Amino acid sequence: MTDLKEIIAKELESKEIGLTFDEIYKLIEIPPQDDMGDFSFPCFSLAKLMRKNPALIAKDLASEIKLDEFAGVKSINAYVNFFVDRNYLAKNVIGEILDKKESYGRSDEGKGKKVVIEFSSVNIAKPFHIGHIRSTVIGDALRNIHEFLSYDVLATNYIGDYGTQFGTMIAAYRLWGDKEAINKDPINELLKLYVRYNNESNENPSMKEDARAAFKALEDGEEDAVSLWEWFKEISLKEFEKVYGMLDIKFDNYDGESFHSKYMQGVLDELREKDLLVESDGALIVDLKKYDLTPAILVKSNGSSAYITRDVATAIYRKKTYDFDKNLYVVATQQNLHFKQLRKILELMGYDFYKDCLHIPFGMVSLKDQTMSTRKGQVVFLEDVLTKAIDKTKEIMEERSSLIENIDETAKIVGIGAVKFNELYNNRIKDYVFDWDELLNFDGETGPYVQYTYARAKSVLRKAGYKEESDLDFTRINSDVEFTLIKSLEAFKDVIIKSREKYEPSLITRQVSEIAKNFNKFYNQSQIMVDDKDLKKQRLALTYASAQVIKIGLNLLGIKTVEKM
Repeated sequence: MTDLKEIIAKELESKEIGLTFDEIYKLIEIPPQDDMGDFSFPCFSLAKLMRKNPALIAKDLASEIKLDEFAGVKSINAYVNFFVDRNYLAKNVIGEILDKKESYGRSDEGKGKKVVIEFSSVNIAKPFHIGHIRSTVIGDALRNIHEFLSYDVLATNYIGDYGTQFGTMIAAYRLWGDKEAINKDPINELLKLYVRYNNESNENPSMKEDARAAFKALEDGEEDAVSLWEWFKEISLKEFEKVYGMLDIKFDNYDGESFHSKYMQGVLDELREKDLLVESDGALIVDLKKYDLTPAILVKSNGSSAYITRDVATAIYRKKTYDFDKNLYVVATQQNLHFKQLRKILELMGYDFYKDCLHIPFGMVSLKDQTMSTRKGQVVFLEDVLTKAIDKTKEIMEERSSLIENIDETAKIVGIGAVKFNELYNNRIKDYVFDWDELLNFDGETGPYVQYTYARAKSVLRKAGYKEESDLDFTRINSDVEFTLIKSLEAFKDVIIKSREKYEPSLITRQVSEIAKNFNKFYNQSQIMVDDKDLKKQRLALTYASAQVIKIGLNLLGIKTVEKM
């Protein structure tokens, strides 16, 4: 289908209003109310160019425009409002979905471009807790969206498998470690050691020195320290893979801090050569004061490396290895300063690709009446959350219906999908509270509601014995509810592009919710199984198109669908 915004932009450009096609295209909006049209063009920016009241400009433009694709063009205050021809929209939107099916909305915009997306980034020997859900599912959705738009994506899990906390773990194990207990329950037992050591070191400061010394031994390659570290890493990754398996998320690599640490010396040498490294109280820093940033510590006073040292090395390695167009870090807002420092250091080193290293921040998730702290042992394991979601979904389904053939598998798909949907419905930058009641609600803007809508549409198609036909003109489906549904299907394509541009999966989540809501209004107000064969065929085609787009949207969010609920 031809892009309607493109048609409008070309027509306005031909009126020589002083703006380029791209400038006009970006200004075109969707009106807030249906009675104001389907697209609108604000004329405020033309007032200075034309030295005329924007409302008069809108009135003049509206009187000059006639387009076959639109039933009418009117001026409303300072806006030119375009009313789409309903038959044209129905024929083109449904026709395109029937033709492209699961590829509806796909494009080649990213062809030949490489994107590295770093997400999840769990810490070895620590719990994979509910706080990790945001980076994990946002990053996975961004990967899916980019791949759908033909980008070559590398998904990397920058695991935290190096740093001072491993000195803490090594020192704790040497004092109290029980190998048999740890092998039976790795993360819980390692967490106990970590919490105990942190608690006792608050009373005994020398223990902190012991932990730093243990990490220095690890960096220096001391055999016992390395052996313990490798064991912690191996058993932790096995536990993490269980959760990734439940979430159906895979990575291209797990190249974390330790992998990139071997490139740190080269970075330090380069910083020295470029006179960027300064000694300060025994530490080596890059002074960023004149850029309104705090100094970045590259080497600590005890000689051990710092987190940012590894990140500088990682960015340079990724550029050399993958020659990325974008290098995205899906990391919480608390790290805003860190990534500003990273970009500035890369810029000072003379690397132009610093502009392509983008921090994709997100707010925090919290639980009702509960705070989380790994050091204090106050954590909620993500595996437990997912298991509870599955169990609760199964309970709800058993109460509502006993006709589901494979209730365990269905509950797993819907339950885990509900957790993902709930997370991705929220604007990523905002904090939010995890709430079971909202999460598993089968009514409203939730994962189960959208899943149920999809299953309802598929049930209609099965009962009707739906078979696709190519000669339908869709002139019979032009009621308000049908038109609203078709418009939301048409808007889906643009939403995919915007979600990629803004790195915001919630745009897709909300559009899928809108389509589900509009489909249910159509289902309730427009009888599908009517005697009129042509009308029945056209409404079944709209039902098929709705189910198809819902499935595409959920797939982009990393959520599977079920055919029956």
